[in-house]
Amino acid sequence: MSVHLSLAAPDVAQLSVATGGFEIGAGRSVPTVAAVLGLISVVVSVLARARLSGRFGGGSGRAGAIAALVLGTISLIVGGLHTANSAGGFGTGNGLAGAIIAMVLGLVAMVLGGLPLARSRP
Repeated sequence: MSVHLSLAAPDVAQLSVATGGFEIGAGRSVPTVAAVLGLISVVVSVLARARLSGRFGGGSGRAGAIAALVLGTISLIVGGLHTANSAGGFGTGNGLAGAIIAMVLGLVAMVLGGLPLARSRP
């Protein structure tokens, strides 16, 4: 399987897999990265919450909660900006579904990361 990266301009950057005919353009890659970032922030917030309750690790979970809030905020902002600027609807290849998923995961991470932060002592 050969993968090649062609960078003519930032707007037309594409990652192409020759055997499958599947291309990830700039329209899909940004919300995909934001959704993965949102998923990572959800996992970090769950671990911070478990650490706060004493089920995992020995710390207070404050650093993990702050990291989850920052990552969730970034995911929410990037997903929101891409949703506002994407042309077309679902199935057009513009990444609208990924941007919406990134927004939802970012919001969930912010809520779950805020709970251990509110319960921990500074």
